[in-house]
Amino acid sequence: MQAASSIHTMIPAVAGCVTLLFGSGLAFLLMKKKKAEQARHDAEEAAELLEVLDTEKFPGGYLTIYYGSQTGTAEQFSNDIKRDGEENGFKVKVVDLEEIEDSIPEHLLKEHWHDENGKNRAIFLMATYGEGEPTDNATSFTQFLKEGRRYFKKQVTSTDNEEKKGEDDENNSNEYSLASLEYAVFGLGNRQYEHFNAMGKLVDECVGKLGAKRIMPLAEGDDDDDLEGDFETWKDKKLWPALKKKYVGDAFTGGKGDKLPISRFAVEYLTSAAPADSISMDDVQNSTKHYFTSVDCAITSKRELRSPDDEGSTLHVEIDISDAKEEVKYQTADNLGILPVNSNEDVQRLANALGYELGTYFRLLPAAENKGKFAAPFPTPCTVHECLSRYCDIIGSPRRSDLKLLAAFAKDQTTKKALLRMASKEGKAEYNEKIVEAKVGMVDIISKLCPTIEIPLEHFISLCPRLQPRHYTISSSSSVHPTSVHVTVSVLKSTRDDGSEFKGVCSNHLAETIESGKVRVFSRDSSFRLPADASKPIIMIGPGTGIAPMRALLQERAHQKKNQKLKVGENVLYFGCKKRNLDFIYADELETFKKAKTLTKM
Repeated sequence: MQAASSIHTMIPAVAGCVTLLFGSGLAFLLMKKKKAEQARHDAEEAAELLEVLDTEKFPGGYLTIYYGSQTGTAEQFSNDIKRDGEENGFKVKVVDLEEIEDSIPEHLLKEHWHDENGKNRAIFLMATYGEGEPTDNATSFTQFLKEGRRYFKKQVTSTDNEEKKGEDDENNSNEYSLASLEYAVFGLGNRQYEHFNAMGKLVDECVGKLGAKRIMPLAEGDDDDDLEGDFETWKDKKLWPALKKKYVGDAFTGGKGDKLPISRFAVEYLTSAAPADSISMDDVQNSTKHYFTSVDCAITSKRELRSPDDEGSTLHVEIDISDAKEEVKYQTADNLGILPVNSNEDVQRLANALGYELGTYFRLLPAAENKGKFAAPFPTPCTVHECLSRYCDIIGSPRRSDLKLLAAFAKDQTTKKALLRMASKEGKAEYNEKIVEAKVGMVDIISKLCPTIEIPLEHFISLCPRLQPRHYTISSSSSVHPTSVHVTVSVLKSTRDDGSEFKGVCSNHLAETIESGKVRVFSRDSSFRLPADASKPIIMIGPGTGIAPMRALLQERAHQKKNQKLKVGENVLYFGCKKRNLDFIYADELETFKKAKTLTKM
């Protein structure tokens, strides 16, 4: 008994030691990681301080582009300005606003980027997200501006206790003051939304309120019309002329010439397979974090919702999220982000045209000219095949500015002139007809229309847009299906004028993925919610695949009524389709909801 007791008393002690050792080990690893990140930051700062500006090459000095971007458009526009920097006499830096959230005024007024008058120059490209909200990467920045605006307003309006006010000015004004900054703002918005360009207007107003001086008035782009055209006109006709007149003068003639576009990346080819590097999320591009955080989940069920007599296709897809834990936790009527994959056929066509070996592994690095902080756009090492299939938008119509970049890699003058013509403002109609309306993507341009293009992989990755996730409103109730997500997908297929078939990349990826096959997904919060008081009636309007969130809401209301024993209000649904016998999707389920009196009227 005594021996047994000794054994029993030893076990907790040993377990305690293990726990202590494990905790110490974890703390050591975290400390080591933090020190490594700080060392990398210090190295980047040191390299920046050692940089000597070539004033003959860059007589305009430093110009910093700060962007707030949700889908990557503002980031792409920022890099367009950077590419034009040298020929206009400026050393351009591009900065993600999320990178400076811990040191906003210090970065905006960085001493190393001062001109001879002690001034800094900044261009802000600000997208507006949703109903007048900042993009995820600009949240801290806009909060800083609002706080600064309130502070200065208080200083101006307060007339009580001037001595106290003077003390406050001395102690606090530098916290928000941007008096040595000169700036311009371009807003990216859409007039279909009530709060058109809200973030562009906010930044333009607040930066000025904090003492900065405008270089030029706020410019606004409208995605409901021609956002890229608005940006290009502003950039070429207003921004560069204003900057050159103010900071460069007429003597500078430009220094770019016919050189190839600068690549932001370098490629290190590997001789064998290698797993993706483990990197901090602080070192990942904000607009492509979903490449690193999405989870592979299996499709467990898939069925056609339309009649066999209908030429179109709408699929009901169920995805198992039981192993995804917090990454894909959802509430009823949230959104599901799905990462599409380009078809093997299209990837092979592009690789053949450019001479890429699809099975080769490579690591993506910053280009030698791209000193400073490197934000990884997607996980590497990976194969060329994974890069082209998962991370490059080779199907969507490229922007006009992308055609201009492609022209630099064309080996014959006819191709070069055609691409430059469509990239120009005068060629907008031709571009719309031959590229946008014809549904022509990078793969079609390079493999069929302009086969003389030769472009190294690092340049292709630099200029090709990233393949964006598609967001679907979840069509299942999280209360009824906590381990499964349902989406309603209209499969996009159409015939081009030349007889070839255009296929929507994400819907066809889902359609062609076999059951038990996996797709990469993540959940996204939505403001689309049922009333907190279940007894309140609701009206739902959802034609076509717009029925998806309504299905989820009806499942939730049925759950509230049957399982939670709540008093549930009336539910009225307005639904539309082409023909009842062809595409009345979820007809059987809706009839069941009617019989159970969950659906009051349809």
